Amino acid sequence: MPRRRTIETAAIRFDVVDGASAMSAVIAAVVSIGGRIRALATVRRIDGEPPLIRIELEVEGVTDAALVGAIEGLADVRAVHLTRALDRVFGKRIIVVGGGAQVAQVALGAVSEADRHNLRGERISVDTIPLVGEEPIAAAVRAVADLPRARLLVLAGSIMGGDISVAADELRAVGIPIIALNMVGSITEHVDLVVSDPVQAGTMAVMAVADTATFDLERQRGRRY
Repeated sequence: MPRRRTIETAAIRFDVVDGASAMSAVIAAVVSIGGRIRALATVRRIDGEPPLIRIELEVEGVTDAALVGAIEGLADVRAVHLTRALDRVFGKRIIVVGGGAQVAQVALGAVSEADRHNLRGERISVDTIPLVGEEPIAAAVRAVADLPRARLLVLAGSIMGGDISVAADELRAVGIPIIALNMVGSITEHVDLVVSDPVQAGTMAVMAVADTATFDLERQRGRRY
């Protein structure tokens, strides 16, 4: 699959008064220094007087010093700390969804392969959730589109179809490829690659997103192994 250009990102964590205007002030400060917000998340609420919220912020196009200076200058900000962008810590994410036994085997292959690439400078992490039932799995597939840094989904189970297949088409339409185990149901007609062995599926998932691998998912699309 196409490799994405790595862009340097400034990242900070800061505590700000939990008020209605807090986020608009932060956004205005980033705009004033010419930055582009790539991630903005509430980490936790902090009790006190006044109550605070802790925010993680990642911005492209600015230096660490410029971002810290812009946010420190806000009246409601109480503390600012430099951090690292999460794509440089946890990196690209492989998401594994499905039945517990199959998910565990896919994760075995994925984690073992990720270890090889992370030792060579990659950053790939593996997230899993064992689920049963068409509705929960379909909802999880759709939610992958909203997960930061999610690069590929593996569907691991014995039978999937119906709304899960519809959700798979929707996810692929936004650019996230899917590998599925060979199973009963229509799902195998709605994914990029079908692999019978769950350990091998996990291995191939990591190879598909690793810049340190030569595996090209585009050339394998539609095949079954």
